[in-house]
Amino acid sequence: DFAARDWNGIVLDEAQAIKNGNSRRTRAVKLLKSAFRVAATGTPVENSLTELWSIFDFLNAGLLGSETEFRKKLTVNGRVTERLKQLVAPFILRRTKKEVLSDLPLKTEVTIPVVMGKVEAAGYEACRRMALDELKATAENRISILAQLTRLRRYCCHPSLVLPQIGESAKLEALVELLRGLKAEGHRALVFSQFTDYLSIVRDRLEHEGFCLLCLDGSTPTKERERLIDRFQSGEADVFLLSLQAGGTGLNLTAADYVILLDPWWNPAVEAQAADRAHRLGQHYPVTIYRLIAVGTVEERVMTLQEDKRSLSEDAFNAVSSVAGSLKELKTLLEGGINPPGEM
Repeated sequence: DFAARDWNGIVLDEAQAIKNGNSRRTRAVKLLKSAFRVAATGTPVENSLTELWSIFDFLNAGLLGSETEFRKKLTVNGRVTERLKQLVAPFILRRTKKEVLSDLPLKTEVTIPVVMGKVEAAGYEACRRMALDELKATAENRISILAQLTRLRRYCCHPSLVLPQIGESAKLEALVELLRGLKAEGHRALVFSQFTDYLSIVRDRLEHEGFCLLCLDGSTPTKERERLIDRFQSGEADVFLLSLQAGGTGLNLTAADYVILLDPWWNPAVEAQAADRAHRLGQHYPVTIYRLIAVGTVEERVMTLQEDKRSLSEDAFNAVSSVAGSLKELKTLLEGGINPPGEM
């Protein structure tokens, strides 16, 4: 129905939704006809430069050639070339929040190191060695390595997600202690995780501790999302639990002045979008972002990867290389065991 019309203009908000050039959504959008086109996004590239190509293929088809030509002629090892910068620069208007909202309150980012207990640390080391053994026994590829890394990242959140027999979780205890202090001082917090089953564990524990909670993930219906937002903004809950994918964009939650990221994601731009749910127009108080990172684990290595991506981002209008680099780089994340707690 939309493709049958000629439009004066088309504006895509959250344009990273068409980053996959092969998705049905992207193909459908590119069927639309219009006199001019605009794409608005805070993260023009989240995982690889081909996402930038996909957005520009909608905006100005042919400017960057085919996807194959783009990779061969305008990128080098997944990184931006000067020629690519020259081609896209005339079509990009980039403004930071500091430029637009000069009176926005201060944002502070704090990393909280979490030290595992002996039993939890031993379980992590067993999982890490098992991951390396399984990779040796099978053909190495990106999917298998990412699967093993995800398993270790889930263990860092809560061991029972991987090894049900281990019930203790240093990170969960650190979260509860942190939230107790924030509640006592009258603060309200957004708590993000990528793993919805982990959020369920957190929810059960916080409810047992007497916190008033709201929860939102990908299964929450659209109308219910709106009601949950209104309830939190009106002061109904101490804590809002959100999945990173479902709650990381498009929400205005300025009633919170603290944001807690329970597990690091490969790309810092995605975490920044989540933090911006609180640090945005309408916020009157300083905002603090806490990251809970398990010491001596793959989470520390993901943080190092994030720093590399940030430097690339500043170099080229938020452009970054692939989600977790080469196979060699992925395997590096598995190297190095956790230190005994007493030696940290």
